Amino acid sequence: MSSTTAPIRTAIVGYGLAGSAFHAPLIAADPAFELAAIVTANPDRRAQARATHPAATLLDGPDELFARARELALDLVVVASPNRTHVELANRALDHDRTLHVVVDKPLAASVEEARALANHANARNRLLTVFHNRRWDGDFLTARRLIDRGDLGEVVRWESHFDRWRPAPRDGAWRELPDPAEAGGLLFDLGTHVIDQSLLLFGPARTVYAEIDVRRPSARVDDDVFVAVTHDSGVRSHHWVTNIAAQPAPRLRVLGTGAAYVKHGLDVQEAALRDGAGPNDPGFGTEAESAWGTLGVSDDGELLRVRTEPGRYAAFYEGVAAALNEGAPPPVSAAEAIAVLEVLEAARASSRTQTTITLR
Repeated sequence: MSSTTAPIRTAIVGYGLAGSAFHAPLIAADPAFELAAIVTANPDRRAQARATHPAATLLDGPDELFARARELALDLVVVASPNRTHVELANRALDHDRTLHVVVDKPLAASVEEARALANHANARNRLLTVFHNRRWDGDFLTARRLIDRGDLGEVVRWESHFDRWRPAPRDGAWRELPDPAEAGGLLFDLGTHVIDQSLLLFGPARTVYAEIDVRRPSARVDDDVFVAVTHDSGVRSHHWVTNIAAQPAPRLRVLGTGAAYVKHGLDVQEAALRDGAGPNDPGFGTEAESAWGTLGVSDDGELLRVRTEPGRYAAFYEGVAAALNEGAPPPVSAAEAIAVLEVLEAARASSRTQTTITLR
């Protein structure tokens, strides 16, 4: 990959939640990038994009994007469109006669087979392919990782991760509520992608997977209540819950070690801030109030220590993309890591369907 200090001219395909609240603010705030184009045909979203990013060229669809990629001097395409389009659009970018590198919002693909083929294609074209697993930079996850690395918990034996929501009715017309497997809808492929990625990053490859995947809400057609248990090669067991029917949420994280436990309630603050129009360069962005900090220690001893939550750092993802393109550094998330997550998700589906534990290795 070529080395350059010129801004990385970037196009975002899709301007829904992912494009407007995550990718665009992070790209616009990083001087290594220039937000050159936004692809959306939705009139309301075009108006929002024009008001928020007036220097970006607005394009109606992918065909116009690829037809004008050379004219717009694009370097990077961010695929933030619905999951069923991820592989097709990434392949079109990789095949373009202009060198276009690719960021794909999670999940990389709807299947392991598609993801592997896409990764091989990117390698053959000598182009960057990375996946937006942004919750590696959640403040609570960064805090837990620091405590684990420092040995404050002793030997970790169990990781419990909840991503609980209260959404008792499906959203009409939402593609995530469509049952076609090609849509990669439902919570397993949405929030499940995040929590599985986090535990694989911390504890290494999955050896076995057991799952319970259910459709609980009346009129729902995709999974909305999911439990996945992973035994890692390292011996750690990680348990993951994602649900839309949690009228009262569990702790976001509970990490049990031989010496102590870390318990953290509440979600990372970055998504809410980004939705409200804040940016990663704003003072205090990603910083959590002391009242929300987690606790470390042994409750029987009555000596629970309030632990300051590390500031969340979603901006680190695009800093990593810039380093990969400009300096030849490894991508912030490799395609192989994203494929490993999909392997667990596919095993979870098989486990739930057969009511058995699936062995991966």
